[in-house]
Amino acid sequence: MKKILKVIVNILSWIILFLALLVTILVFSSGRNNGVANLFGYMPLTVESDSMLPTFSKGDLIICKEIDDLNTLKENDVITFWTIIDGRKVKNTHRIVHINEFENTRSFVTRGDNNSIDDEIPAYAGDLIGQWTEVKIAGLGNVMNFLRTKTGFFVCILIPMAIFFLFELYKFIIVLIEIKRPDVPEIDEEEIKRRAIEEYLAEQNKKASQETETPENSDISQT
Repeated sequence: MKKILKVIVNILSWIILFLALLVTILVFSSGRNNGVANLFGYMPLTVESDSMLPTFSKGDLIICKEIDDLNTLKENDVITFWTIIDGRKVKNTHRIVHINEFENTRSFVTRGDNNSIDDEIPAYAGDLIGQWTEVKIAGLGNVMNFLRTKTGFFVCILIPMAIFFLFELYKFIIVLIEIKRPDVPEIDEEEIKRRAIEEYLAEQNKKASQETETPENSDISQT
């Protein structure tokens, strides 16, 4: 049972370390790329509004991929792009409703599934960030936003990693102690039980033989 628990603890420790490293990579990657994390061409993005309801909602995490060829994009695809809203440059994820082509240049008219009118500014090639892969995880976007804060990074990343390394250091010290400890023959619990039973049976047989011999000896002394 102890061995099984030890294996489970080791597996959980490595899973926590892997997730912590993955989130660390994503956080630092997004910091170097205008807030857009990129891992092998795939980008986890947090939905910032409900303009795409019911496809996905604010706080969801969606996965987009890099667009290698603009010509592969078609109407009804969902794309993420840079746009201007209220005077600020922000990321937006909407559906393509029309494609404009002029002198080998393509631009994309977009609209949110929850909106009644098209977006005012078309998305051009230089504005595109990625294409939605139709993968979404409800609510995880809020978690990613929290992890990007100093408090979230400290609580969810640094502390688990510190605990992991302390645990591994503890195991390493135990191994060193075991190596330096003199060899002690291993005690087989089953062997101990077997010997105890044999000794008990032998003692019982001895008592039984003594009891059978005693009456005979008493009869001989009386004659």
